[in-house]
Amino acid sequence: MSVTTVRLQPELESGLEAMADKLNRSKSWLINQALREYLEREEQALSRWLETLRAMESVAQGRVVSGESVHEWLRSWGTKDELPPPVAGQ
Repeated sequence: MSVTTVRLQPELESGLEAMADKLNRSKSWLINQALREYLEREEQALSRWLETLRAMESVAQGRVVSGESVHEWLRSWGTKDELPPPVAGQ
């Protein structure tokens, strides 16, 4: 495990110490946990943003499914003539 030095603002340091005492954990454990959760959230946010950009590009290129075809498909659910999912561009 590597060692990284971080300068904390006094209020963060005191809050970190208090939380470590309450949870009976080390400050290092809390910092690692917080960074892990932060990095996971940021990775998810980046992934959602890239997915949004891909979706916007699809719309710009006309690869969309009409609302009516989706509603028609949903209305067919559970019937003997259930439709296949609609396909973009049709």
